[in-house]
Amino acid sequence: MRIDKFLADVNLGTRSEIKKIIKQKRVRVNDEIIRDPKIQVDLESKVYVDDSLITYQRYFYYMLNKPQGVISATSDTSARTVLDLIAKKDLVKDLAPVGRLDKDTTGLLLLTNDGQLAHDLLAPKKHVAKLYQALIAGVVDEQTCESFAWGLILKDQTQLKPAQLEILSVDLNKEQSLIQITISEGKYHQVKRMFGAVGMKVLTLKRLKMGNLTLDQTLRPGQYRPLSMDELAMLKQS
Repeated sequence: MRIDKFLADVNLGTRSEIKKIIKQKRVRVNDEIIRDPKIQVDLESKVYVDDSLITYQRYFYYMLNKPQGVISATSDTSARTVLDLIAKKDLVKDLAPVGRLDKDTTGLLLLTNDGQLAHDLLAPKKHVAKLYQALIAGVVDEQTCESFAWGLILKDQTQLKPAQLEILSVDLNKEQSLIQITISEGKYHQVKRMFGAVGMKVLTLKRLKMGNLTLDQTLRPGQYRPLSMDELAMLKQS
């Protein structure tokens, strides 16, 4: 590949900025100073910028603990997006969230520039499971769990796939329930609409797991980190 693309892929700058760096004779491939941005290099070449060895990485994978009030988009004219939480040095080309969490939904969100993996995780035929924890206005009981397990029909007559609903605790005085729910679809406002269909309301919603990837509980809201090699391998098996 061309040296300017190599350096752009590792987020060293824009094409114009990289051309300027090359013109300043700051780029070396093996022992040769590069003056032409069109020079071809392979991934076995040792590329240096200012004598620092540059390791090539095409795809990047970040786990974000999404906070409330941030939208799952790459850009917006009025609201903060999840990309606004990413440091400039990590904002690689084509980085985007995999799927969407509502503005007021928190928890696990994967960001990557690996379009194929994103497609695989979101493809309806893959049925990648997603686990959420929610506080519900209403008393969730075994009958509710059975209804979810059979597959709800929403108010607009949308038929949903079976979902696994687990009751963690119930406060009868407040008429609130803490639950976990696993779904294998990603319909618009799905969890909120599911509880609306049984006369209840979601007060808080947090995603804990997507496929084989589990939210790192040490990440505070708004924090992120790269996936480990083990996490990435498990995610690709989802």
